[in-house]
Amino acid sequence: MKTVIIKLGEFGAALISDGEYFVAPGYPLEEVVDPTGAGDAFAGAFMGYLDSISEVTPGEIRRAMIYGSTVASFQVEGFGPSRLLTLTREEVEARYRRFRELTHFEVDG
Repeated sequence: MKTVIIKLGEFGAALISDGEYFVAPGYPLEEVVDPTGAGDAFAGAFMGYLDSISEVTPGEIRRAMIYGSTVASFQVEGFGPSRLLTLTREEVEARYRRFRELTHFEVDG
């Protein structure tokens, strides 16, 4: 399966694969201090998540994209890597859960 993920800056990232299209939006923030390095933060969190699991499936790739967007949202809260240097796993997990709540919906019928 050939897959490409395109970073879309403040708009998140898109996954395009054999008949599949998925968009992970950027996490909504009231203030962005410095966008420098957000794409690298996304890529690092994305790859880090995939490295932490035993099997890479399409669903896990989508989950990795949300983790990437989550970590990128912390990156833009400070200048350079300053915000990431104080970031905890608990903060990432809490924001990830909030991100899922913001984007989750059920289709009726």
